[in-house]
Amino acid sequence: MMLDKKLDFFEKFLDTFALTFKDVLPVLLLLLFFQFVILRRPLRNWKRMTIGVVFVVIGMALFLDGLETALFPIGRIMAKQLSNPEFVFGSKDVPAFVDWTAYGWVYLFGALIGFATTIAEPALIAVALKAQEVSGGSLNQWGIRVAVGTGVAIGIGIGTFRIVTGTPLYLYIITGYFIVIIQTMFAPREIIPLAYDSGGVTTSTVTVPLVAALGLGLSDTIPGRNPILDGFGLIAFASVFPIITMMGFVQIAHWFSKRGQRAEREG
Repeated sequence: MMLDKKLDFFEKFLDTFALTFKDVLPVLLLLLFFQFVILRRPLRNWKRMTIGVVFVVIGMALFLDGLETALFPIGRIMAKQLSNPEFVFGSKDVPAFVDWTAYGWVYLFGALIGFATTIAEPALIAVALKAQEVSGGSLNQWGIRVAVGTGVAIGIGIGTFRIVTGTPLYLYIITGYFIVIIQTMFAPREIIPLAYDSGGVTTSTVTVPLVAALGLGLSDTIPGRNPILDGFGLIAFASVFPIITMMGFVQIAHWFSKRGQRAEREG
């Protein structure tokens, strides 16, 4: 029995490894094409790079298997349990009129899972480290990660509220991008590209599957909701609100900096 489980695990891992390598292969071929055909230069430390590529593929395969085995089911189970009528209303019978305030734990869980997955997002970590490096330390990588994570938390919290209430998705997205446009007019120019990229790095390996599982599980459990119509759309919230919080974070820091400089001159 134990041997069969181990064999199933290795068989599943080999399938994931093959699929991951298939996804990475076009990128490798493109890089090698430009290196040897366009630039016409030899590849330095090719043995070390080959080992690195193997490690990358193995790591990605293990990571994806871990998500599929543990985190995805947890997201779906938690969404269904938190929106279960017995937990929300104390009975199996759903009232004729459902008050949106009854799902407070769902909003809190959505916000916390959005923040936690964003903080752990490898793409965000890479962008934050590079931003700290090129800015000479003026942009702290933890400050960037917390600001972006806060934006995702707010977005997912509002997104779960939208699923519960059944209100149109486009109203929230239009409002969010309208706020982004206003902020862009007043934000420091050097931070705008980083803020816009912050909305993209959140929709990556960790955040997207868990948030999607949360939305589908929630819409499948709440009476009157259709998983196809209401279950999707949370990723859009995870893309818009980090831009708002990132620009807001820098604008507030910039305001405090100017205020401190003004106080020094007056003193």
